[in-house]
Amino acid sequence: MKIVIVGGNGTIGKSIAKNFSKTHEVITAGRNNADLYVDITKSNSIKSLFDKLGKVDAVIGAAGEAKWADFKELSEEDYYIGFKSKLMGQVNLVRIGQNYLNPNGSFTLTTGILADDPVIKTSSAAMVNGAIHSFVKAVALELENGMRVNAVSAGTAEEAYDKYKDYFPGHLPVPMKKVVAGYEKSVLGKDTGRIFRIYE
Repeated sequence: MKIVIVGGNGTIGKSIAKNFSKTHEVITAGRNNADLYVDITKSNSIKSLFDKLGKVDAVIGAAGEAKWADFKELSEEDYYIGFKSKLMGQVNLVRIGQNYLNPNGSFTLTTGILADDPVIKTSSAAMVNGAIHSFVKAVALELENGMRVNAVSAGTAEEAYDKYKDYFPGHLPVPMKKVVAGYEKSVLGKDTGRIFRIYE
């Protein structure tokens, strides 16, 4: 399979890329240290990426950011960071990418535990994750030619736990091999419209 991983140089993206590259052709895309450049906040950048890639069998979105701050401090513009990046960036991977995905190919988007178990300072990030979940369930009903779409929603991976543990009291870190297995299930399985929750 020809698999493009957007955000393939991130904490999770690198592990996904290493896993799939054992048996598949993997191309990473991102703003830094990737095979191909893409800025997911810009539709024309996503279109340019797919024009360079040509037809692919799987698209994995593992990129996107959102502002973390106290609710009383968040401006309208702060919310648009997550809206343009993590939400619409991944929506546009599907919207534009459907024209480049081979029949029976798959999209796998990335969300996180905040959609179901938010903590303080995450009203924007939690909102974005929940919106992606709803998008996945809805768009799965309309994709054609056997195309599939799912999301992987993981807790804090072990590799990133020290950085975020103060935000997540009582949360257990998730082994990266479990997180990667969620992407395997989405890409190599037959499910569509699913949210694969990996929280422990």
